[in-house]
Amino acid sequence: MREIARQAGFANGALKHFFDSKDDIIQATYQESLGAMTTFIDKGLDSKRGMEALRAIAHAAMPSDEERITAGRVLLSFWERAVNNARMRESYEEHLRHWRGALARYVAEGREDGDIRTATPDEQLVDELVLLTAGANVMVLVAPTLSTPELQKAHVESFLARIARED
Repeated sequence: MREIARQAGFANGALKHFFDSKDDIIQATYQESLGAMTTFIDKGLDSKRGMEALRAIAHAAMPSDEERITAGRVLLSFWERAVNNARMRESYEEHLRHWRGALARYVAEGREDGDIRTATPDEQLVDELVLLTAGANVMVLVAPTLSTPELQKAHVESFLARIARED
């Protein structure tokens, strides 16, 4: 916590009035970042449904600008701590349940609208989209030349084109 306080420009111990531990700081930062990303995604969704909602949410979740790259950096720190912290892991699992539920709804709408024609089960499509966006958030931090905004967009569009085709 001492290093976090120093980098934030606070005196040693100043954060102890607000946070009991480093995990609490990371949890609060994660919640703040998640809220900002949720707002960003919601703006992109507007009144979209089905395939267009999937496109909007996938592109919005990609780390394609500094704000979203920073959110990815927070997420990566959070994941590291959540490995050994059940409370943090449960928090992330709750977020995933909510996000996966929204994605599943959009996949079902896409099928209903006739835009999603693949025989791949809906749950697998949801998993693929979650893994695509999570993977991009890791790659942009550890190998940025392999996760440029252009490549991210191409991967999303390739996924969407594939699910629009009949198998």
